[in-house]
Amino acid sequence: MGGLDLSFFNWDIVNKFVLKGLWFSVQLTIIATIGGIIFGTILALMRLSGNKLLMIPATIYVNGMRSIPLVMVILWFFLLVPTIIGRPIGAELSATITFIAFEAAYFSEIMRAGIQSIPRGQVHAGQAVGMTYSQNMRLVVLPQAFRNMLPVLLTQTIILFQDTSLVYAIGAYDLLKGFVTAGKIYGRPEEAYLLAAVVYFAICFGLSYMVKRLQAKIAIIR
Repeated sequence: MGGLDLSFFNWDIVNKFVLKGLWFSVQLTIIATIGGIIFGTILALMRLSGNKLLMIPATIYVNGMRSIPLVMVILWFFLLVPTIIGRPIGAELSATITFIAFEAAYFSEIMRAGIQSIPRGQVHAGQAVGMTYSQNMRLVVLPQAFRNMLPVLLTQTIILFQDTSLVYAIGAYDLLKGFVTAGKIYGRPEEAYLLAAVVYFAICFGLSYMVKRLQAKIAIIR
């Protein structure tokens, strides 16, 4: 049995198989990050509101989602929702909705920590000049919280990009699926998995380095 042979991998394979999967992985990461931050911020504000009608369901949702492996959530949503609504919704759409719902729980904890990191004196100052709770959060607290938590939010986004490989379980055509498809067609599955790992490492390592540089700049500004 021969050793590894990477000679089959060329631009033609990248163009036919890999770029399509990479585009979906990047698209899923961006959409899930934006949606996760939006809904995560809402969940964080609900948990910090002091209103039990808002705090309890938000806490149950966040703790529940964070206690379940993502791949199980992906499979449950993909298999159960079509049964409930009576029609399939597609692997890509199912993955997008699942990731937004799942990541919202994690971004919620990041945002909650960011909001709590703002000195209470600034909140009280906003109240003293007549700001409502929503105005205080929108104009004073959240802008500072986003700046403080930006490196953590970006780190979570990198983790999210890595997790997009899990959509392979429901047949969505992501970056990993592109490599695996090429490997099957050309009879080099081991090499395909190895190359996929190298590409994931290169992308995530590069992004992690950029986040560290950004974190250092933010620390200097502070």
